[in-house]
Amino acid sequence: MNIENYIGILKHIDLFKGFSSEELFSLFTNQTYKIEKYTKNSVIHFQNEKCETLDIILKGTVIVQKIDLNGNVLTISTFNPGDVLGGNLLFANNNIYPMTIASKSDCIILHVNKNLILNLCQKNKTFLIEFLQSISDKTLILTNKIKSISMKTIRQCIIEFLTYEYYHQKNAVIKLEISKKELAERIGVQRPSLSRELNKMRNDRLIDFNANSITIKNFDIIKNKY
Repeated sequence: MNIENYIGILKHIDLFKGFSSEELFSLFTNQTYKIEKYTKNSVIHFQNEKCETLDIILKGTVIVQKIDLNGNVLTISTFNPGDVLGGNLLFANNNIYPMTIASKSDCIILHVNKNLILNLCQKNKTFLIEFLQSISDKTLILTNKIKSISMKTIRQCIIEFLTYEYYHQKNAVIKLEISKKELAERIGVQRPSLSRELNKMRNDRLIDFNANSITIKNFDIIKNKY
């Protein structure tokens, strides 16, 4: 696939906001990039695979997941068109992916050659600043995720999710925009473990739930009194 079809998208990405269309055309030669299509649920990068390109999402949604020895899937983050992946690994001494990168939907990914990124960092100050900011943001996402799940029970993780959604949706009936399977992955447990805890919380008269929503019955959980 040719880069000319995606110049309009690139111009709206922070990394390239200082470049004209003509400059972008000249930057991306056949030796500096590759555009790949991935179908839904495809692995883009396996855990322990070497990171050799900077990846820019042109279309679709990508998820970063960690799968432990027991089969538990933890979804670290979700990325959308315009987001950049791999910047924090590209120039590392140990440049391997610590987690699996997969497509949540059909995706188109721009894989940018490491040498082009290095040249741009040396020659364009705006690009360098945006690149460093992108690395910092990704580090913060991982740090916050580790902080949110460390030393917490499944119930505490569910309550955190409900608290956030209660204030976001402004309703005691929390409409689920993700499946129970995705919620389990976000918390970092298997689906049966999540279901057991939800049932326990219902038996404790804290919540009620169905396939599409969770209803808060006892607001002490929101007030951090439970």
